[in-house]
Amino acid sequence: MQFPRRLTLYSMIAAAAITASPAWLAAQISYPAAAKVEHTDTYDGVKVADPYRWLEDSDSPETAAWVEAENKVTSAYFARIPYREAVRNRLRQLYDYARYGAPIRRGEFFFFQKNDGLQNQSVWYVQKGLNGKPEVLLDPNKLSPDGTTRLDSFILSKDGKHVVLALSEGGSDWKTVQVLDVASRKTLQDELKWVKVSEFAWAGNGFFYSRYPEPKDGNVLSAKNENHQVFFHKVGTAQSQDALIFEDPANPQRFHTVTTTEDERYAILNVSDRGKGKDGNALYYEDLSTPGAKFLPIVSEIGNDIYEAVDHVGGEFLIRTNANAPNGKVAAFTIATGAWKDVLPEKPEALRDVKAAAGKIFASYLKDVATRVYRYSTAGRLEAEVKLPGLGNAEGFDGNTDDQFVFYTYSSFDYPPTIFRYDVAANRSSVYRAPVIPGFQSARYETKQVFVTSKDGTRVPMFVVHKRGLKLDGKNPALVYGYGGFNISTNPTFNSMRLALLEQGFIYASVNMRGGSEYGEKWHEAGMKLKKQNVFDDFIAAAEWLVANHYTSPAKLACQGGSNGGLLVGAVINQRPDLFRAAVPQVGVMDMLRFHKFTIGWNWIAEYGSSDNPEQFKTLYAYSPLHNIRTGVKYPAVLVTTADHDDRVVPAHSFKYIATLQEKAAKGRPALIRIETKSGHGASSTEKSIAMAADIYTFLLHELGVTPSFPKGASTK
Repeated sequence: MQFPRRLTLYSMIAAAAITASPAWLAAQISYPAAAKVEHTDTYDGVKVADPYRWLEDSDSPETAAWVEAENKVTSAYFARIPYREAVRNRLRQLYDYARYGAPIRRGEFFFFQKNDGLQNQSVWYVQKGLNGKPEVLLDPNKLSPDGTTRLDSFILSKDGKHVVLALSEGGSDWKTVQVLDVASRKTLQDELKWVKVSEFAWAGNGFFYSRYPEPKDGNVLSAKNENHQVFFHKVGTAQSQDALIFEDPANPQRFHTVTTTEDERYAILNVSDRGKGKDGNALYYEDLSTPGAKFLPIVSEIGNDIYEAVDHVGGEFLIRTNANAPNGKVAAFTIATGAWKDVLPEKPEALRDVKAAAGKIFASYLKDVATRVYRYSTAGRLEAEVKLPGLGNAEGFDGNTDDQFVFYTYSSFDYPPTIFRYDVAANRSSVYRAPVIPGFQSARYETKQVFVTSKDGTRVPMFVVHKRGLKLDGKNPALVYGYGGFNISTNPTFNSMRLALLEQGFIYASVNMRGGSEYGEKWHEAGMKLKKQNVFDDFIAAAEWLVANHYTSPAKLACQGGSNGGLLVGAVINQRPDLFRAAVPQVGVMDMLRFHKFTIGWNWIAEYGSSDNPEQFKTLYAYSPLHNIRTGVKYPAVLVTTADHDDRVVPAHSFKYIATLQEKAAKGRPALIRIETKSGHGASSTEKSIAMAADIYTFLLHELGVTPSFPKGASTK
């Protein structure tokens, strides 16, 4: 039987879409032409070409045309994968469950957040008493028609009458600040601009905040991110009337932020100078009860030690610090004499967090990345351990001095975030709110912690999550994730959308590399500046362990990381392109020679070092993802993600990186970039988050050769 030509062509196209292999799709890709310019920089006598320098101008017509062309290529790639929409719908279904935030008490009222499931932002509610009827206080979803105006901070005054609201447009780090009147549920006329890297600290009828001077042309792109100033804003007045509290124009790259003690008697000024490579801070205090008082030093010199004021108790400041205590400790600074004493001495475990609430100190420690929480008296006497449900992650324990109970949230890879109420007198935790995720059964999954040996013999922890009954035959698809930097611990936490991969037989591995805070400051220092290669070695060792122990194989292994983790992925696939089949570097720091030239990137010199330093240049140049892409090498399939409004890690990092990869890498596997609009360093709405995850998961499924089969009864329409 002869078919009409139109029908025959349609059938052929449909058949190709259904059976399209990764190699077939890669062969169909024709990358946009990216002009190369003659531009060379010299670092310590070494000439370094930068042929895609023009892509640093994100507003130029040439860059805009290139972005549009790249997005068309990426869209065409996904359009040929038939299950992309099914993946998105499955993610939407998994994410559609009610999520709550822990309550905050002010007097007899409790404030909390709730997201019905697919709302772009959680709604704030207020109720009288724990059993009162909740009333909507603020719905951030109504701040803008497209949901891209986000509420980044919600800071209640001590009396609960007002709230500081910090709003972000399209994911920008710049904030616009408003004040909400709780009784009327309305925002006042107060509006503060040019706010960035700020605390919001209430003191009586106003609050302290930090900002930068407005550029002469009023354009965000012209802002220099220099001369960070502290102001005090009185509620009901114009920003022009705000009192300048502190500035230091002689040190334009310093950060200055202010907090206040719970009794609002003292303002605490934190000063850091990361642009000069210093990882610590200085700390000052001002007695607000004394008119005309000045800031006096607690710690006057900025070095590499961190000092954080926890609260004021009986004429002393409780200070969390790692000075002479790499794992962290709590010390007391006596205001009258300036004397110091240890309250919670350093322990073998890393001190993760300290909170003062209910007249107690709650100290959280990390024991092989799992949270342990202990309750102490304010004098440092151990009173009790807060028993947690398992080896996971606990956060919270905020509260007022006169509270009788506090709340915390516990989660793990297979334990959804559950809010517990902890009664201090009884030393007992009880479930306050537990989520209900349709179809999720934790018993179907297994989480184990293993320890791998890195190149230099260091023992590195890794969590491995998968379906129960996994067959160790080396054929399982696997995704290994890491961050490894900035003294940030990658803790065992739950992500409902991750279930979409686990359902398909994926193994998810989370690596706790050096550079984080898992084992205190020594662990951090072992993965920063001149020792950054340790981070990559740890990650590679973890991936090799998964292969050697038959969890997966290089043909089935993918890696993912964001921001500093995007740098990680870029560096690792340069060094071991044979170890991975697919890679997803998200909003990565890819140009390690020029990162400090963009927006607030100089802040990262304390972590990475600087190409202006000859010794540090050699290290940076040796691993910089952009500068170590090799010609003719068969790289993994790569999906880079970035956003046009990312003013933290500017999109130029990703633009220059993917242009170079498309130029140099051996053909046969895709090198794609997904450029989000009206988003910043993270997705600016729930739908954007789901769409991003759907494309990443579709990419991973396709490139690792997995055709998804969704659970029976799961709607994918």
